[in-house]
Amino acid sequence: MTIAFTPSDTTPAEAGPAVPGPVAPESAVPGPSEEPTGPVMAEEPEFWEPSAPEPRDAQGAEDREEEQDADRTSAQEAQADQEPEQDADRDAGEPDPVVVRDARDFGVYARTGGWAFALKVARSVRPGGQAAEGTAAAKVSAKAFAELAGCSPERVMRYYKAWDMAADDGLVPQFEVLVPGEDVELPDADVWISYYSSRNGATSVRGQAIGAAAEAEGIRPTKALEVAENPTALRAAILADPGTAEAARGALLDRMKEDPALQTEMARAIARTGDLKKAVASEAKAADRIGYVRQIVENGQIKTPAGQTVEAPPELRAEAERHLSLLDELDDSEEAGEWAGEAYDAVKGLVAKAVEEDPALRVQERRTKFYSSLQKATKVFEELTLDEVLEEEVFEDDMLQRLEALQEAIGSCISALRRASTTS
Repeated sequence: MTIAFTPSDTTPAEAGPAVPGPVAPESAVPGPSEEPTGPVMAEEPEFWEPSAPEPRDAQGAEDREEEQDADRTSAQEAQADQEPEQDADRDAGEPDPVVVRDARDFGVYARTGGWAFALKVARSVRPGGQAAEGTAAAKVSAKAFAELAGCSPERVMRYYKAWDMAADDGLVPQFEVLVPGEDVELPDADVWISYYSSRNGATSVRGQAIGAAAEAEGIRPTKALEVAENPTALRAAILADPGTAEAARGALLDRMKEDPALQTEMARAIARTGDLKKAVASEAKAADRIGYVRQIVENGQIKTPAGQTVEAPPELRAEAERHLSLLDELDDSEEAGEWAGEAYDAVKGLVAKAVEEDPALRVQERRTKFYSSLQKATKVFEELTLDEVLEEEVFEDDMLQRLEALQEAIGSCISALRRASTTS
């Protein structure tokens, strides 16, 4: 007898091979361990003679269901293991075009620096936006270009001026030969900093002077310009950092050598500050004493108390050299005032001893001193004005007494000189 089965919702894989029924074509039937790859289309039921049915006990059905669940789990795990491999394959393949574009733009900038952007300005910007002579390509103004770029016209013009200076040096083509969208060979990135400055002040006379001084010191002009444009930051650094203060002091001293106006301003500021005035006076005194000792060592001459300049004795010069070597060994942080005073007193004592031990020098020293005192006294007496004394009630009896005493002293001095002249 022939039995016919109609298709049901149960798939052949779920029902198992022991249940007879309509069979799909071989190519559409999944294997025992595979998931169906698509929907199975029902076909005309066929009538066939089934083979002897296998026994369908409950235990056997459960075992077959467990095997099928295990097969499905293995297939899902295999598919999950293949997903990272597929992602790796995508990474190893062609990169995203956006990534390619960014990498190429980065490479251009790494090789050329700001020249890549300066070219965009140079070939697109022209003052007024008019086209260059002989070309039909219209360019835009710096303002219009800045609006399109979302930046300031000043920034655009800094790139424009950098290209202009480089064109004058023959490093890049002139603006007139460039058209929008055209690419040209660009200089190396290291050259860019020589033509471009990110600061507006760089193009002024002051900015150029600062840039030149920075190059002379071996630093980038942009660093010096940044400091010059922010005096408050410079002041803060000087107040907070001794190293910065020392650098500023040295710079001011160098500047004052060529700037008389700054010298006057500094002297006035010091004179108006009590503590600074005392410190300057003390340092000036020490410098004068060191100069006195150095003069003896370098020139081999001494200056007597009366102002004479004579040859220094060998022992005096040796003592001056010893003290000067000690002064020269002092660090900048050490106070030189005490050492200078000691050296000055020692050398001064030797000078006075040398004058007393030389009879001719001693006589000349006293003669010079007398002439000096006489000259001072004469000058003071000549400055006395009787007109002011005789007017009103300025006169006092004490004035007359002092003049009479002075007259007696002058008379005694004259008599002594006359006696000396007759006996000599």
